[in-house]
Amino acid sequence: VFQGRILAQRLVGQETRYEVEVKTPYRHRFPLVSREYVWVPNICGCPRLQEGGEYLLMARRHVNYERTLNRILLQDNGYARPWTPREDRLVREAAQHC
Repeated sequence: VFQGRILAQRLVGQETRYEVEVKTPYRHRFPLVSREYVWVPNICGCPRLQEGGEYLLMARRHVNYERTLNRILLQDNGYARPWTPREDRLVREAAQHC
């Protein structure tokens, strides 16, 4: 779970790749750097993320069977909400209990 700002969007094959500036990592099981690519396995724009917008994203790491592909994946039904101070407060409160 992290707060990020969408810098760019690009369609690659049948997937969408977002370049994201990681602002605040809240909870992560793998290391994040200041800029990451977040992949969505479709080109329909679901979830809809706008360039320049800030979002609270819950993504997972995807490693293929051969271990040759390691990326951050935001699934169609993944959590992607516009970031607000309220979202920040809710995530920080939840982190204390989890």
